Amino acid sequence: MLISAFILGLLGSFHCIGMCGPIAFMLPVGQSTPTQKFFKVFLYHFGRLFAYSIIGLLFGILGKSLNIFGLQQKLSILIGIIMIILVLIPYSTLSKYNFSNPIYKLITQVKHNLGLALQKKTPDTFLSIGFLNGFLPCGLVYMAVFGAIASGHILKASLYMLLFGLGTIPLMTVTIYTKDFITQNMRLRIQKIIPVLVILIGILFIIRGMGLGIPYLSPKPVTELVSTSFECH
Repeated sequence: MLISAFILGLLGSFHCIGMCGPIAFMLPVGQSTPTQKFFKVFLYHFGRLFAYSIIGLLFGILGKSLNIFGLQQKLSILIGIIMIILVLIPYSTLSKYNFSNPIYKLITQVKHNLGLALQKKTPDTFLSIGFLNGFLPCGLVYMAVFGAIASGHILKASLYMLLFGLGTIPLMTVTIYTKDFITQNMRLRIQKIIPVLVILIGILFIIRGMGLGIPYLSPKPVTELVSTSFECH
């Protein structure tokens, strides 16, 4: 299941170009030497990965809590269904419901801090930009968060988000270095694949939750037998 996180990030990075591309284009690396530019881009990506890892940890706590109550299998099925439904529902319908309203002020503050960071050119700036970038609302990040929750383990949830972030690095890096490399037609074609990928990942989560006894893919639920008989000596 962890592999699905990397694949989601890899193909989903075509979507990221549209969402985070403008931020990447605005990175103040124009006057840098090749070595300096590499280091600055590295810090930017490191900041994003750090943010994704923190998000994974936070939602991993939720997944772990549900796992303690024996709900991991059902949760995996539920998340798989939600992922598929969100892809099948037209965007025009989803856009009527702004799920970001409860944290609108927080998002506004993140964008404000991001704008301030873009005006600076010190090395720590790129780390800050990447870190703040990781907390901006994004549909694909939400999908990755669902996968992190379904892992049912705090560290696995963080690793899931980390692998998702790693998947976005190749194309985002190419975009920073060669801004005109990805054509609009190429981006549109790849974006058509993303919903199919999300549906496939959703199906994998459903199969995983069914506990069919398939090693690694759909293991049977582990039940602990506790004996109530004790021997006294």
